[in-house]
Amino acid sequence: MAADSRKMVVVTLLVIAFLSYSSYIYYRLPVNKYAVDPNAEDGKMVWQKYNCNACHQIYGLGGYLGPDLTNIYSLKGADYIKPLVNFGPRTMPAFHLSDIELKDLIAYLKSVDASGKSDPRTFTIHSNGTIAQ
Repeated sequence: MAADSRKMVVVTLLVIAFLSYSSYIYYRLPVNKYAVDPNAEDGKMVWQKYNCNACHQIYGLGGYLGPDLTNIYSLKGADYIKPLVNFGPRTMPAFHLSDIELKDLIAYLKSVDASGKSDPRTFTIHSNGTIAQ
């Protein structure tokens, strides 16, 4: 009987620790610190609609047929990105996006670029699960 009561105490302590740590993590997340551009949110939907992640990477995650696009906006700019998306170089298909879709996709790539560099090996992982460079 004593072993069963010890098991219950251990389980109770683990549950309390889990709930406490979960509360701590979610309370301290930086999600409310930054304003999100509505065009960038729509641009993420364009990114998903045309399955860009199948060939391209963001933060080193995604396909390997095309280049990592995390920092393409600061490296090349919108004037470079627009014709590539619309007319497609080499193996990339021409998507012929509408002006709104193209503007939103550029806003998404700009917001991703503003979030940092793409090499995950340079990230510092904090105890609350967030990362920094």
